Amino acid sequence: MILLKTLFIATALALTLPASAEYSAKKKISNAEERKELEAFFKDLEVFTATYGNIKKLYVDDVDNKELFTNAIKGMVSGLDPHSVYLEPKEQKNLLENTTGKFGGLGIVISKKDDIIQVISPIDDTPAYKAGIQAGDMIVKIGKKPVRGMTLEDGVDLMRGKPGTDVEITIVRKNVKPFMVKITREIITIVTVKGYLLDDGIGYVRVSSFQKPTTDLLQKEIGRLAVENDGDLNSLILDLRNNPGGVLDAAIDISDLFLDNTGTIVSTKSRIKSGNTQFSATSGDILLGAPMVVLINEGSASASEIVAGALQDHKRAIIMGNTSFGKGSVQTILRLRDGYGLKITTARYYTPNDRSIQAKGIEPDIQLKNINLDNKKEEGIAGIKESDLKGHLEAENPAELSSKEILDTQEERKVVENEKALERLEKDYFVLEARHLLKALTVLKK
Repeated sequence: MILLKTLFIATALALTLPASAEYSAKKKISNAEERKELEAFFKDLEVFTATYGNIKKLYVDDVDNKELFTNAIKGMVSGLDPHSVYLEPKEQKNLLENTTGKFGGLGIVISKKDDIIQVISPIDDTPAYKAGIQAGDMIVKIGKKPVRGMTLEDGVDLMRGKPGTDVEITIVRKNVKPFMVKITREIITIVTVKGYLLDDGIGYVRVSSFQKPTTDLLQKEIGRLAVENDGDLNSLILDLRNNPGGVLDAAIDISDLFLDNTGTIVSTKSRIKSGNTQFSATSGDILLGAPMVVLINEGSASASEIVAGALQDHKRAIIMGNTSFGKGSVQTILRLRDGYGLKITTARYYTPNDRSIQAKGIEPDIQLKNINLDNKKEEGIAGIKESDLKGHLEAENPAELSSKEILDTQEERKVVENEKALERLEKDYFVLEARHLLKALTVLKK
């Protein structure tokens, strides 16, 4: 205990005193604020050491020191905000791999809210998506194990498993009795970009997440639609609904595709000077100024909000739908010793007009209601927001997949999916409203 307290005293001096700590330590601290802060630190330290000592002495089982310190660090980090987390070696490896296009598991992005695991969004064409899992669903049981009291990592581990095996999850959804869904685990190929040519030369492109190959895929898909339209597209619908985000570079590059000036795309602001950055566009608009609508909703988060905010502030696109999720913070992954890592929030994102995205989201230029043109009762629940979160966003274990492999997979599926996809788009109220607007804008432009 004495050794532990000595260690924390040394740490406190290193953190509290100026850079010239060796010199300052020999001097009496004259500044009243510094003295008060140091006294408060030692008072809090006494509570920590007393708690540690009582656990070691009185707890019913003997607990390893490493486990106690790991739990203490996890609690300290997770208490900062919903996205900061202390990563054990397995979690660190999974997170560093989380920017590729192939996932194993169910295909959902989840978060912990209070004692419940909530679905941020299902990923397109995955087992969870096909099983009807919706953004905002609350998972209360995995198999026979209640989620209450379970960590998010424990929940993820239970849902992972060998491809071809089943997992049963119990869902709570507004206006619906709790129900159980059996989902078969798969190795999932994520096709992040899908495009279709609608009537009057209107291109529709759906981007389901932002990964390393996404920009290349989007360029190729827009080029294909232009060829299919015997030239350039008259206008474009970019659908970012229920897109949970992903790689920052992809968001910047995709925004840049549609901007013909060299202004700001997104900036970050931090406590430290090195965290203040600004990302700018280069000249050249892939659509040559053709009218554009971006669709967003409560499930559009992070990188989706960067793209929507950039195109909105530059007046390059009209944003339609519902206010986005509001995840506007920057996480940095630090490698620690023995395979451990620290994902910590280091800055906030700002749009070109210096608007903060964090906990506010992007307000659409045109608000739309969630109307179902099939006349079926909507049973979804209100979307969760960044400001509601206590747990952090989590994605399942990914593996490498090249841009070409994803595109090849998309081509193989296209013939089968096109007819059904176009039927769905005809009944999609958001897409219908976007088409009406684009037709009017095209007429005005001519």
